[in-house]
Amino acid sequence: MQSLRPIYRWIVSHELATIILLAVIGAGTWGFVSIADEVFEGDTHRLDESILLSMRTPGDTSDPIGPNWFEEAGRDVTALGSVAALTLFTASFGGYLFVKKQPWVAVFVVVSIAAGTGVSTALKSGFDRPRPDLVPHETQIYTKSFPSGHSAMSSLVYLTLGAVMARAERDRRTKAFLMMVPIFLAILIGVSRVYMGVHWPTDVLAGWLFGITWAAASWLVFRYIQRRYALPVDAEDPRA
Repeated sequence: MQSLRPIYRWIVSHELATIILLAVIGAGTWGFVSIADEVFEGDTHRLDESILLSMRTPGDTSDPIGPNWFEEAGRDVTALGSVAALTLFTASFGGYLFVKKQPWVAVFVVVSIAAGTGVSTALKSGFDRPRPDLVPHETQIYTKSFPSGHSAMSSLVYLTLGAVMARAERDRRTKAFLMMVPIFLAILIGVSRVYMGVHWPTDVLAGWLFGITWAAASWLVFRYIQRRYALPVDAEDPRA
C-alpha cells in the first residue's frame, strides 16, 4: 500500500487529464471486447457484408465505387497505415527527438509503439479471423483480419506522435489541431481498408479502439513517468 501512495497523489494532482485518459482506456477496452464477442458469435456478419458491398459498383463486386483515380487514391491512403510507412514515421520522429536532446521521450515513443505492434500482431493471430472473401482484394494481404492492423497501428502511431508534439504547445487550438490530424488520418486509413476489400468494417472498428486505447494508456504512463521523476520534456525545459 505504501508504494501506491505516490501514484494516488499523482492522480489527485492531475485529476482531469487522468480521469479522461482512464475513461478512454476503459471505454476502449470495453468496446473492443464487446465487438470481438459480437463478431465471433456471428452477429455482425450481415452488417459487415452490407457495408462492404456498399463500396462496390452495383452488379459488379469486383469494381470498387468511383473512377480509377479514386481507386488509386484509396491505395495511396491505405499505404499510410502500412508497416513501412509507420516505421519510417516513427524512426524519423525518434531521430528528431534525439536531435532535440529528448532521448528519454524518443525511447518511450519507440518502445510504446513497438509494444503496441507486438500486441496487435498477437491479437490477429489469436482471433484468427479470415479475410473477407466476398469481393476481390485490391491490395496484397499477409495476415489475418481481426483486428485491422492498419487501423490499429495508424491510430496508435499517429495519435502518439501527435500527443508528443502537442505537449509542448500552449495554444489550445494548436493542441487540438495536432490531435485532430491523427484522428482524421486514422479514419481515412481504416475506411480505405474496407474500400480495398481486405477488411470487414468490424475489423477496422476494433482496430481503431485498440489503437486509441493503447495510445491513451501510453500517454498516461508517459505523464506519470515524466512528473514522477521530473524528467525534461523539451530542450528548453529548465530541468534539462
